[in-house]
Amino acid sequence: MNIFRALTHRNYRLHFTGQAISLMGTWMQRIAVSWLVYRLTESALVLGVVSFVSLIPSLVLSPFIGSFVDRHQKYRIVLLTQIGLMLQAGALASMVFFGYYNVWWIGVLSLAQGIINTFDVTARQSLMVELVDNKADLPNAIALNSSAFNAARMVGPALGGILLSTYGEAVCFGINFISFFAVIASLLLMRLKPQRSVARKESTWQGLKEGFSYLRHSPHISSLIMLLAASSLLVIPYTTLLPVIAREMFDGDATTFSWFESAAGLGAMAGAIYMAKTRMGTNLRFRVMKASGLLAVGILALSFASWLPLALVSTLLAAMGMMVQNSSINTYIQTHAMPVYRARAISYYIMAFQGIFPLGSLLVGAMASAWGIHYTLLLQGVAGVLVVVAFMGYIWRHINRKYVPI
Repeated sequence: MNIFRALTHRNYRLHFTGQAISLMGTWMQRIAVSWLVYRLTESALVLGVVSFVSLIPSLVLSPFIGSFVDRHQKYRIVLLTQIGLMLQAGALASMVFFGYYNVWWIGVLSLAQGIINTFDVTARQSLMVELVDNKADLPNAIALNSSAFNAARMVGPALGGILLSTYGEAVCFGINFISFFAVIASLLLMRLKPQRSVARKESTWQGLKEGFSYLRHSPHISSLIMLLAASSLLVIPYTTLLPVIAREMFDGDATTFSWFESAAGLGAMAGAIYMAKTRMGTNLRFRVMKASGLLAVGILALSFASWLPLALVSTLLAAMGMMVQNSSINTYIQTHAMPVYRARAISYYIMAFQGIFPLGSLLVGAMASAWGIHYTLLLQGVAGVLVVVAFMGYIWRHINRKYVPI
């Protein structure tokens, strides 16, 4: 099977190329922000707060934005949000370059990024269907999108760590600003078929209620969103603690932190390649169950690791499980949700992933400050196991009832 078959579609190829370049800068900015905040405060709690501020818009706004996106042209929304994200990166680079910065201003710009990004992710995920002419290639397109994200996560932090140690945070922010020219150019070069106006007379609030009602009557989708929400609250926020793990568990610096980010990127990349081989009809819900188990086991192993290579391998396994879990849920929703409700269903996925995550970041940041990094990781691993057991029970119950959707 050709794992790059979605790239035969011109519009998707442009999207993939632009995103691959831009994401490299995005990951450089992410590790630079994390390191800058931790360098200024040396507080795991403040690190969690900044992560919370950047992602809380996904929790508060996602369902409303899903209704908005379902009623407007997704392409235009994506183009405008990419321009907005470029301006945010430019503002951050300028602020740090001229030395006028503190944690409060970083938080303000992180909040702005979070608001723009919530519109962007919902619209971009919903636009994916329009970029691939053959809908049988949609799962492959979603997996390749994740591959680009995680390849950037693997290379970006490694490169960012070198630039961070040598030139400082401003260079990482500046490179991210420049990288947005690639994705904006790729969007302008696309040739999309004119879409019928889908704007309806219903209000955003009415659209929100209809989307919620649709999910309530679609337990095969809502159960996956519930699993993702639980993981995002209790398990996935281990990623927020990577700077703390690098410094406190292994007495490391920015370079050590970049190794952990790169290990996570490598694991996620392996998961993305695995997902790229997915065929239509694959039982994605069972795949989610197994991937969630791998995520939990990886974090448990990380909590006991005292040898750096073992910790990096544990991080790799956890990231692989997380990637396959999230990508499988995303693929399932995009291939099973009714088209008229797709953006709203995706918005709940984003809320469960990116929206609940900041609450989890605050929680694990407070736990790490109170109990230490080792016990926090141990509790997260145990929570991951319990989430998998609960989902297994749900799946088994519905199999016994001969519940058809897979």
